[in-house]
Order: sequence, then structure tokens, then C-alpha cells
Amino acid sequence: MKYYLSSYNFGNEFDTLITFLKASGAPCGYIDNSVDFQGADPERREIKAQEQMGILEAHGIKTVRLDLRDYFETPEKLVDVLQTLGGLWVRGGNVFVLRQAMLLSGLDRLLAQETRTSFVYAGYSAGVCVLAPTLRPIALVDDANTFPYPQIKEQTWDGLGLLPYLILPHHRSDHPESEAIERSVAYCKEHDIPFKTLREGEVLLLN
Repeated sequence: MKYYLSSYNFGNEFDTLITFLKASGAPCGYIDNSVDFQGADPERREIKAQEQMGILEAHGIKTVRLDLRDYFETPEKLVDVLQTLGGLWVRGGNVFVLRQAMLLSGLDRLLAQETRTSFVYAGYSAGVCVLAPTLRPIALVDDANTFPYPQIKEQTWDGLGLLPYLILPHHRSDHPESEAIERSVAYCKEHDIPFKTLREGEVLLLN
């Protein structure tokens, strides 16, 4: 699996993202379940979705909306859907909400089993934080007491574990969460949690 991991939005390596996605030869799924929580502005959410999907489409990447809530009751159906996609673009929001959605839909298990070397996991902010072994340092940034889905009453502190470290975005940047990210950095150092930081515009590429 290829990774395109951005601090915020598409970042400064956009041409590489397009190269990755075109090489996969299949559509890209757009996931924005990280903003399922109460208080998220639905109009802004839709504007963001249409904007980002439109940018990918304009560069020749067929993009489809993938709402993980559609698979909470029938996660087995997501298996076939994922096979039709060459990658995912996972936007930022609340990492704990995103993790819950991945758990309930079975996407976490499917990504752990993904064997296609051409498959692209791409995203930013919460979409990259969720790949870590643990999400505890992110509780200093995102509200961990957010439970938008009635199926889940207790927080899932384990990340997907697809990376051996936690990515901390918005580091020392002009972003509202930058100060909280500094506290997460300190938490990681205190508890010996491996991490990497990304400033706005920076992208981590794993191929």
C-alpha cells in the first residue's frame, strides 16, 4: 500500500498524489466521517467535499463518496466496494469519530488485510493520525468524549496500527490546533510514544 499523508488538505506534493492514484487504475473513495459529530456544519462539510472531490476529478481521478455509515449494519458489503477502489482520500476532523466509523464499518480490518501494492491511502489531519498504534496523545487535541454512533459507548484508544508511529499534523503552523499539538508532542516524549510531526504543506510519502 502507498501512503500520501498530509498535514492539511492536499499539501505540497499534489502531483505525486495524482501519480499514485492514476497508477492504481481505479476510482478514489472520499471519506469524511471524521465530521459526523454534532456541531459540525453540514453546509461547510458538503462544500469541502465537493471542492476536494472536484479538484481530484479535474486532474483525471474519478472520485466517489464513501460514507462508512452505510456499512455499519452490513460491513461485509464494504469488502466488495473497497475492491472497486484504487485508493482513499480521508479528510480531517475528529480522529476518534473517524476511528469509530472505521471500526463499525469494518474498514479498519480491511485496510489491515489490504495486499495491493498499488492501493493508495491518502488524507490529512485526523485521516493520518488514525494510522497510529495509539490515539491517546490526540485526546489533547480532539474531543475523545464524542460518541455520534449509538453502537459505541466507550472510546477506542487503539489506532489502526498501520504505521509504527503517530503523525502529529499542524506542527508549529498557522492553525488553530498547533498549540494543542505541542502538548501532544510533549505527551509522546513523556510516554515514549514514537511520533513524527508535519507542518502545514508538508507531506509524508511512503511507497
